[in-house]
Amino acid sequence: MLGRVIEVVSGQPLDEFLAARLLRPLGMTGTGFHAADTQLPRQAALNTPGSGGTTVRLDALGDAARRAPGMLGGGGGQVSTAADYDRFTQMLLHRADSPAGELDGTRLLSPRTVGYMTRNHLPGGADLETFGRPLYAESPFRGVGFGLGLAVVLDPVPGKALCSAGELAWGGAASTTFWIDPAEELTASFFTQLLPSSGYPIRPQLRTLVYQALTG
Repeated sequence: MLGRVIEVVSGQPLDEFLAARLLRPLGMTGTGFHAADTQLPRQAALNTPGSGGTTVRLDALGDAARRAPGMLGGGGGQVSTAADYDRFTQMLLHRADSPAGELDGTRLLSPRTVGYMTRNHLPGGADLETFGRPLYAESPFRGVGFGLGLAVVLDPVPGKALCSAGELAWGGAASTTFWIDPAEELTASFFTQLLPSSGYPIRPQLRTLVYQALTG
């Protein structure tokens, strides 16, 4: 619905609006609602568990990225590259020398807007364990709230998570995950392309390894 609102207000199709206002300014040249012909040889295979601990390709679903969708969805449906997604998370990261909402001198959002997006907007200040459903193994729900499009760690202690309060994160359907830690000035992304997401608690393991490597 929000995607359609953007189209009505801007007078542009959603893909054109996103390209003009977000993707091109950030240099995200490999992102769109489907893969271009020149990008198809680089498309990652989507997989699902097979028998005996193996995985099998799930091309029937992965092939959807090879053609333009019938509807441009505001809540998902784009394909991208790891490098492009890193630029997006870097834009949201607040650093001492670069406030959140800016990357390489290009400002897309004000720091106040990012600050509002990354506060807990769940009713009564509840966390996701209280308010939501445990669908995604990559995102612990205890002590974690939800802002405008991102989960936000309210307190890492209840979830026994090795992370920082204020960490921003979410996971994807194919066991993908990312997080943004303003306190440590770092972002991390992990793209596994393995369905379903709920059976593979990858994010806690990855987070532990990353934070164990920090010494400063």
